[in-house]
Amino acid sequence: MLWTRWLVLLLCWGATAGEQQADEREGFRAEIRADSRRQRSPPPVEPLDFGFVPSAVYDTHAYYEPGAVGILFHMVHAFLYVVQPNPFPKDLIVRVIQQNMGGIKIEEWRKPENVVLLLQWIHYEAGFLVCGTVGVVFVILVPIIGILFCVCRCCENCGGEMHQRQRKNADCQRGFYTASLVATTIFIILGVLISYAANHNISAQIKSTRRFINTNMRDLKTFANNTPAQIDYLTAQYTTAKNKVLSDLDNIGPLLGGRIHSQLEKEVVPSLDTALRMAGAMRETKEALENVSSSLEVLQEGTGKLQTSLSVERASLSNTLSDPACTNGAVSHTCNTIRSTLSQLGINADFSRLPDVSHSLGNVDTILKTDLSNIVQKGYSSFNDTPRLVKDQTKNIVSALPRVKGMLDKIGAEITGFSKMFPVEASLANFTIFLTEGQKNIESFYPQIDQMDFYRWIGCVAALCMIVLILAFNILGLLCGSCGYDKQATPTTRGCLSNTGGNLLMAGVGFTFIFVWLLMAIVTALFVVGGNVEKMMCEPLANRQLFKIIDTPYLVHPAKKNFLPGMLFQNPNIDLTLGSMYRECYENNGLYHALQLETMFNINSFLNRTVYNKDLAKVFESVQVDLQDITLLEQAGRDNLINFANSGIGQIDYAAFLAEVNKGVTLVDLLSFSTDLEAQADQLPRGALENALKGHASSIRQIHRDQVVPMEQAMSTLSQSIKQLQRTSSDLPVKVTNILSAIDAAEYLITHNASHVVKQETKNYVQSLVGYFKQYTAWVKNSLTAEVAQCKPISNIVDSMEIVACSFIVDSVNTFWFGLGGCCVLLIPSIIFSTKLAKYYRRMDTEDVFEDMGNTGNHGEQVCDIHGNLAVVSSPYSDTLTRFPRASAPPSYSDW
Repeated sequence: MLWTRWLVLLLCWGATAGEQQADEREGFRAEIRADSRRQRSPPPVEPLDFGFVPSAVYDTHAYYEPGAVGILFHMVHAFLYVVQPNPFPKDLIVRVIQQNMGGIKIEEWRKPENVVLLLQWIHYEAGFLVCGTVGVVFVILVPIIGILFCVCRCCENCGGEMHQRQRKNADCQRGFYTASLVATTIFIILGVLISYAANHNISAQIKSTRRFINTNMRDLKTFANNTPAQIDYLTAQYTTAKNKVLSDLDNIGPLLGGRIHSQLEKEVVPSLDTALRMAGAMRETKEALENVSSSLEVLQEGTGKLQTSLSVERASLSNTLSDPACTNGAVSHTCNTIRSTLSQLGINADFSRLPDVSHSLGNVDTILKTDLSNIVQKGYSSFNDTPRLVKDQTKNIVSALPRVKGMLDKIGAEITGFSKMFPVEASLANFTIFLTEGQKNIESFYPQIDQMDFYRWIGCVAALCMIVLILAFNILGLLCGSCGYDKQATPTTRGCLSNTGGNLLMAGVGFTFIFVWLLMAIVTALFVVGGNVEKMMCEPLANRQLFKIIDTPYLVHPAKKNFLPGMLFQNPNIDLTLGSMYRECYENNGLYHALQLETMFNINSFLNRTVYNKDLAKVFESVQVDLQDITLLEQAGRDNLINFANSGIGQIDYAAFLAEVNKGVTLVDLLSFSTDLEAQADQLPRGALENALKGHASSIRQIHRDQVVPMEQAMSTLSQSIKQLQRTSSDLPVKVTNILSAIDAAEYLITHNASHVVKQETKNYVQSLVGYFKQYTAWVKNSLTAEVAQCKPISNIVDSMEIVACSFIVDSVNTFWFGLGGCCVLLIPSIIFSTKLAKYYRRMDTEDVFEDMGNTGNHGEQVCDIHGNLAVVSSPYSDTLTRFPRASAPPSYSDW
């Protein structure tokens, strides 16, 4: 058992720090999730990939499908349920064990509690007791009845008299007895076949038992050979966590600096973003002012030209309307209408009164000579240079990498040393040798087992041959009697074949009395033993009720709570049960979890001393990071923002600009005016006046196309620029003040509060390094729980034992006595039917003769023997008796 202790000690090494550390890990994960919601930085602990533990493949499939013989098994189970319908008496067995642990003494049975237990047990076994009593009575009475039956027949009683009385329903009775005997014989044959199938199934399944033994032994060897490799893999994966820690330490600048940068950017970046947007607003303001200036120049120049063109066109159109042709009564109305619209040909908007923006444009040009965007980008660069600053200021950490690597290597050496503390490989090698020798020893018994099974098979076949012999007499008797029976023959003149059939039937009756009591004794013994084994062992083992009995607290001793840990670890207070261990192994979990070895060995101190090394945290206690060199916005940038706020764009009269641009260029739409003029010219008679008016309409269209359209485009540009300037200048000093305040606040945070951020992020960084080791220990525990030393072979052994003992042997034995017992019971009616039927087939010594006495009217009954001599039997109807001489030939019934 030394190798088992070594194996147990080895498997416990990779446990986690218990429930308390599990709670700490859960709290750590919750803290990480909360931080990830509060920050935009990624989770501080990167998941590690430890790969897959080398898994073992087991060959045993502990499953048995009986096939067609399973129907017989179900029949036997149903019969046993009828005999014993009571549920499994778990509580009764527990009380019996607990009250009789010191040994069962005769005087203790007189105690009231033991008497109650005995009565409860008798009540539970009532079905088996009744059936067993019936079997014993059968075994005792059948030989006695057989002897009495033999003596009675020798005295020519009980059907022994070789005389058959004639009855009118003789043929009906003979047919009934024949059919009954045939049916009984068929059922007996079925019973023999059932018993033979069960007997053959035992021999066949005993050979299958070797397969279970071989696969289970092979699985145990696989378990023993694969476990050291799995443990070595667990210890080797410590290197994955160690290398990740060393990599993070080597990249402390980007990692720790990135954490600090991510923490500070929530305040810094938004302030720089607003300054950068303001720099863009400056450029847009310059463009808008340039657009206003150019558009205003275009509009002022165009307004003068347009005013001149419209005045010339208005004077020319007025001269045309002064033509004498307009005095004609039909034309004068149209000319007057046109003359009344001449005043509409004028300028609507007056851009000459709008103020000049050249002063504001000059101020903005002067401001833009300082590139604010470049200054802000320098602030971004200075802030984004935080990882480099951290790297330069943490060179002492990088220089300490050899020392840290030495600490981590020492931790790995301690883990490896702990795993090599016990001679596991040698122990498992000895265990493998033990399995090999044990398998050889078992295989050496195979010839004896085969020989014993052969003797058992011969014995069962011999028992069945007794039934077959009786069946042979019955079948031959039925064949001979049925084939040789002649209705015309008298009882004393029956043929030899019919007489042989009757004798064979009586021989079957004799052999039945000789063998049936012996067979019933075998059936009763097998029934009592096999039935109780099925109900008390196999069924509770199948539904795991048997485990509940073994796992009952304080079953073995009042001071020992659990049986299994008390036997394995000499500590009965561990909450380990056989049922829980079987379930864990059935699910192919690790032996460490199945045996709850974490309760046996305190791994917390080992892990705290090795993996959770506090010296690693001390390395970071001296971390000091100074971020005062970071400048977010230079003084030139600040002055630039202030000058932009005082550039004068806020003093521009935007209302005046918007009032003029919202007006039209002319008082009337020149295109509409020209169209109306052409329509009115069409109403005039054809001539010079019509052509002149259409020429004026064309001139007006040309003025609109050449002068009004460009002015409208310039007005649109002016309107958009003015609105943009109005938006930019709205509360501009306040916006600039807010930007400078945000930058000042960010710089204050960097200058005065960075130390707190550095300490916090350094702590988080250390926690991330420790988190790698926590991932390793959690992975080790999960691997030990589900992947290392998977104990499926243990549950397979239990299941294989159940299959071999119950399905292979007990079910087959129960099926054998079930079929054999049915045969024994059916042989009783077979005796009756054979005895009755033999009377109709055997040749009688005497027979009944009925004779009419002539004119006297009296009748006499006589008996004729097989030689033809007559003798008076009785004469209830006449006082005269007559003896007839022997005839040369027996008279027929018609003569009688």
